[in-house]
Amino acid sequence: MLHRFGFFLMSLSAAEDDSGSEIHIPADIDWHMLDKSKFFFLGAALFSGVSAALYPVVVLKTRQQVSSTQVSCFKMSFSIMRYEGLRGFYRGFGTSLMGTIPARALYMGALEVTKSSVGTATVSLGFSDTTATALANAAAGLSSAMAAQLVWTPIDVVSQRLMVQGYNDSNSSKNVNLNVNFCRYRNGLDAFRKILYADGPKGLYRGFGISILTYAPSNAVWWASYSVAHKLIWSGIGCSMGKKDESGSIVMGSGFRPDSKALVAVQGLSAAMASGISALITMPLDTIKTRLQVLDREENGVRKPLNILQTVRNLVQEGGLAACYRGLGPRWASMALSATTMITTYEFLKRLSTKSQEPLTS
Repeated sequence: MLHRFGFFLMSLSAAEDDSGSEIHIPADIDWHMLDKSKFFFLGAALFSGVSAALYPVVVLKTRQQVSSTQVSCFKMSFSIMRYEGLRGFYRGFGTSLMGTIPARALYMGALEVTKSSVGTATVSLGFSDTTATALANAAAGLSSAMAAQLVWTPIDVVSQRLMVQGYNDSNSSKNVNLNVNFCRYRNGLDAFRKILYADGPKGLYRGFGISILTYAPSNAVWWASYSVAHKLIWSGIGCSMGKKDESGSIVMGSGFRPDSKALVAVQGLSAAMASGISALITMPLDTIKTRLQVLDREENGVRKPLNILQTVRNLVQEGGLAACYRGLGPRWASMALSATTMITTYEFLKRLSTKSQEPLTS
């Protein structure tokens, strides 16, 4: 979910020295420089607040994905507010919040450890700084997503069922067709108990494989894209700050030190660009994953979970490739807003959590 994309938490090094320009931005803070307990505690608090602000967008995305017909965000939002009120936008949030601390602890730990180790290894193998950074970010995104899914898959299964249940039970189902067919749950704990009783532990990990196939590539694509976009933007700024000599070459006489507003703007733009690329590439997988975790089928009066082939077949019948991209708008918005907020919040968090008070500038 943003969900995960609450998971887009990492900072990148300074841009390369291109065309004779020299840009000085704050140096990256490595894993060994952090106070781990402070890092995880403050991180859980900060990111939970961001997740609460963006959660309604995740609800919209999830309901669009399980709908058997194309429904606009406006119509979906109007129906939720009319029949369920503001509470409808936060169904399952309590359950999602419960998984925040362990999931993000696993995510951030794997992220930083992998980033440091892979970055060091790739540089020692002779890769350029640009290539080494991209590889380290992609590897870190991959490993962190896989680690976090151990906690997030059960949380996803429960919270997403709660998200769509209210819609299915309310009068709004008359206006929007949802393919939801499962038990009624009173709350997250009741859903957890009923799923465990009906399907065993595998019921809580329904869609675990497709979740890895969705979020691991999504994180890898996001961080690799972010790295490239981040460096390209700083390179462009370096070129624009320079002056042309008689030969047409760009030269800068002194180093350029951007202020905090410039840093945030570049990070936000890079995050939005990376989110768009990642959302487009992985949206079909995310739609399949959501349906696997939420929808059921009936066979001779017995409720059974869908498999991947049945889910894909249903999507093809409902609208082909376009059906796989239902909820793309909310998902992209969720990823972009979450990533932009998280990436800047994360930089602030890392500086709050450093062990020493030495200047963090290059």
